[in-house]
Amino acid sequence: MAPGSFAEYTVLPASAAAPVASLQPQYVTLPVSATTAYISLKELGGLSEGTKVLVTAAAGGTGQFAMQLAKKAGCHVIGTCSSDEKSAFLKSIGCDRPINYTTEPVSTVLKQEYPKGVDVVYESVGGAMFDLAVDALAIKGRLIVIGFVSGYQTPTGLSPVKAGTLPAKLLKKSASVRGFFLNHSLSKYQAAMDHLLKMYAGGDLVCKVDLGDRSAEGRFIGLESVFRAVDYMYMGKNTGKIVVELSRSVSSKL
Repeated sequence: MAPGSFAEYTVLPASAAAPVASLQPQYVTLPVSATTAYISLKELGGLSEGTKVLVTAAAGGTGQFAMQLAKKAGCHVIGTCSSDEKSAFLKSIGCDRPINYTTEPVSTVLKQEYPKGVDVVYESVGGAMFDLAVDALAIKGRLIVIGFVSGYQTPTGLSPVKAGTLPAKLLKKSASVRGFFLNHSLSKYQAAMDHLLKMYAGGDLVCKVDLGDRSAEGRFIGLESVFRAVDYMYMGKNTGKIVVELSRSVSSKL
């Protein structure tokens, strides 16, 4: 965890690094995605046995961890995704109700199968999905915002939401919306990393990575492929965390 990105090398204090057992791309999923899910759910989720949790973009880099951690806390977990393949992945890591929004309207599924609403929404899509999530909250529900990927390519970086009615909707349900940005919880980062590393080493955490094998031009190798990797993510094609592999000439020097 240090400033800077898209570089072959970086210099940072040893205290900002975490030792790992071997060179595996799965470890790349932990420093931002997994720690964000772990700390935010611990601080804001109020998870307990039977809590109904909706995770949007559940098969993505962060969503996969929010889903697994909520499940391990004894929650009933619902996850949205964009393909049957992603639904199958979610089922494989314990999702109780995957929703492929390309074949099932999310709002319809939630109204029919969860008429009293969901207790926690872990939201990273924004725009229309945020509005849907607010409507799906149960009494005293909690919506955690960790991103809004639907707006990252717009001129303003935001997709419109129906914020004008938000105060009334929250009041009627005694509900809340909280934002979470990892940089504001760095004092808890190292402990979270230690815990997540132990979970992965013990086989208690799946760290799904997408190396781009199914992209049009193949695996993401070298910094020049970062642009393809970002486009791949914005098109919603990735399952798990996208990882770009450094070229052999760089890796061989490590």
